Amino acid sequence: MKQFFLTVLGVFTGLILFVVVIPVVLLTVAIAGASKPTTPATMVLELDLRDGVTDQPSSNPFAAFSGSGLSVLQVVDGLAQAEADNSVKAVLIRLPESGMTPATADELRQAIRRFRASGKPVIAHSQGFAPAGAVMSTYMVGASASELWMQNTAGFQATGFSADSLFLGRAFEKYGVRADFEQRYEYKNAVNEYTQSDYTPAHREAMTAWMTSLYDSALANAAQDRKTTPAALKTVIEAGPYSADQALSNKLIDKIGQAEEAEAEIKRRAGKGAEIVEFSQYVSDKGERTGSGRNAIAIVGGEGAIVTGRSDGGGFGGGSSIHSDDTAEAIYDAIEDKAVKAIVFRVSSPGGSPEASEQILAAVRAAKAAGKPVVISMGSYAASGGYWISSEADWIVAQPSTLTGSIGVFGGKFVIADALGRFGVDMRELTVGGQYADAFSPTQSFTPEQRAAFAGSMDRIYDDFITRVATGRKLAPARVREIAKGRVWTGAQALPLGLVDQLGGLTEAVAKAKALAKIPAGESVRFKHFPKQKSPWEALSEMFGVQSEAAQALVMLGGVMADPQAQAVMRRIEGERMRSEGAVVLADQPMF
Repeated sequence: MKQFFLTVLGVFTGLILFVVVIPVVLLTVAIAGASKPTTPATMVLELDLRDGVTDQPSSNPFAAFSGSGLSVLQVVDGLAQAEADNSVKAVLIRLPESGMTPATADELRQAIRRFRASGKPVIAHSQGFAPAGAVMSTYMVGASASELWMQNTAGFQATGFSADSLFLGRAFEKYGVRADFEQRYEYKNAVNEYTQSDYTPAHREAMTAWMTSLYDSALANAAQDRKTTPAALKTVIEAGPYSADQALSNKLIDKIGQAEEAEAEIKRRAGKGAEIVEFSQYVSDKGERTGSGRNAIAIVGGEGAIVTGRSDGGGFGGGSSIHSDDTAEAIYDAIEDKAVKAIVFRVSSPGGSPEASEQILAAVRAAKAAGKPVVISMGSYAASGGYWISSEADWIVAQPSTLTGSIGVFGGKFVIADALGRFGVDMRELTVGGQYADAFSPTQSFTPEQRAAFAGSMDRIYDDFITRVATGRKLAPARVREIAKGRVWTGAQALPLGLVDQLGGLTEAVAKAKALAKIPAGESVRFKHFPKQKSPWEALSEMFGVQSEAAQALVMLGGVMADPQAQAVMRRIEGERMRSEGAVVLADQPMF
């Protein structure tokens, strides 16, 4: 019966392909052939950051059909290629009005400064800096440009850094929900939103510390680029908000003008005949840098929550996850590739499953045992399980604003039987087996024996985590216990603690990998990316069991959603789902 339906589906999609898609494709090809578009001889790249960026290119093979946003690594790679591209004369950046993920802003600023060092101008244009999230990180990116413009009606409201936390403790108490959790230890604050009505002292201490670190880092970088001191800039910033005219008089920006005026000015500087080209189009046309030379550096990517198993190809949209089978296999493939001399593992993850994390860490150990150094490049987050998979690498590079650490564990359940009873819904249970069989039943709290057993499992996971960090970072276990306890640190805070080795981004990580592999600094290397992404046609063919031509028709007809803002919501939903399924080494993910 299954084969019958698959055959019908194949025939149906084949008919659509023949009747609808092929004529459209032929017409498109004919039009394209007649127009023969060419790359402009003089280009200004327009980098629009208002829709947000992910850390890494989407692992979803259907993302190309959705018009999905850029990733940080694509921007870094694109700007590096544009530096040496004689047809690219300048860059125009459109800034978001609200906050930007701080580590993303760090990496973008570094790439912009490298591009400017080639002698090419950059204009950043803002339609206002709103008092939302890490808006100082957005301002920091704007300050790294040759000139920072702002629209005349816009407000400069970047006066600090704010973050909100939602606590459900009183609501749960009111409606009869009991949050029955264990946490290791007081800084593992993921469960506080369920059990508390306000910040605990440890929660407040940790959040205030990393928020201050992010704020100070953004101020210091912006002050350097604006040619002032952090103290002076802080005084001016915190005296706001300002109108556009006031921001100009306080030297927070360089010019007031509409986006169209900024566009005209950057084209004038680029030279006669300059045309605006969208950054995403430029990146698509150029493709990833492959480098040259006999030696290769492997780039292994991992973004999102860490889960066991394999990816299904991403489905039709949604956020990314680090699947342990896929990621471990990618590392083993890099080990077996004789041309690969070192591995750069890009990690941007708040954590997830300890079992999945350990599987990936085992692959990292195997690479080291095979004589291939592993360098971690941390993205926005590399916390909890994200730090677990990084802990035993040869070298760890993090951005000053990367959120890392969170060496801890939590777990538990919600007891909802009483809450449902208030609405006339009765929940009852039946159990066969040992006394722990119903430990996670939502009908009742842990018995003393169940809690003792569950607490013991939390202790074992925590001890395992401590051991891996102590081994990998060459720290005494007692010292790791002091700085662990589930506490989140920024990269800048983690460096003196010994949790990371160097501040920087992917560029610095590649340079360190070359050094550890004893490849001369001036020698060119190739870049090999793992895992190899499936084409949309291959993925759909596997999903539906139909021929690739029919799968292609489905993609063209269906389209895909992979917007970074939608992915942020999906990550939140995915995080809650994972917690309910035992993702006990998962850190908080602030919404910037």
